[in-house]
Amino acid sequence: MHRVKIHQGDITKLKVDVIVNAANYSLAIGNGVSGAIRRVAGDEFEHACLAIGHCPVGEIRVTPGFRLAANMVIHTVGPAWRGGEHREEQLLASCYHKAMNEAKKHQVKSIAFPAISCGASGYPTRRAVKVAIEEVNSALRKNPLLESVVFCCFDPVTTALYRNQIGK
Repeated sequence: MHRVKIHQGDITKLKVDVIVNAANYSLAIGNGVSGAIRRVAGDEFEHACLAIGHCPVGEIRVTPGFRLAANMVIHTVGPAWRGGEHREEQLLASCYHKAMNEAKKHQVKSIAFPAISCGASGYPTRRAVKVAIEEVNSALRKNPLLESVVFCCFDPVTTALYRNQIGK
């Protein structure tokens, strides 16, 4: 069984143990993935996020999934693209690395990631996809219990980039 899957659609509808939220520093209601997760997860989710406080770039925070199909949400703040000379790649890699470590710690069997830092943060998608796949593949070698990692893409262009990169 191939453990890495590509899915185009709504991350909130996936039946996985954990979904990753591409959050902002304050874990406040945002647009995109974060806004979609909040709309489905409900008010309790919002209160849990507010109770956590801030999340620095490259770090993670964890909340229950509340009304989501996923039991847990790992929030991570990806870097905004500033030309590539401000540790953006290392910070993005940290998002995936720490999320995968948290999944291992909780012995989850499935996790879904959005395209962290793509979109509003301006990270070049092709570069972000390469970092994501490298970090996830590295973590999978150390975690035989994790059965499935889903890269959930919103649009067909990002989906194609993931499929092309996985095929290499």
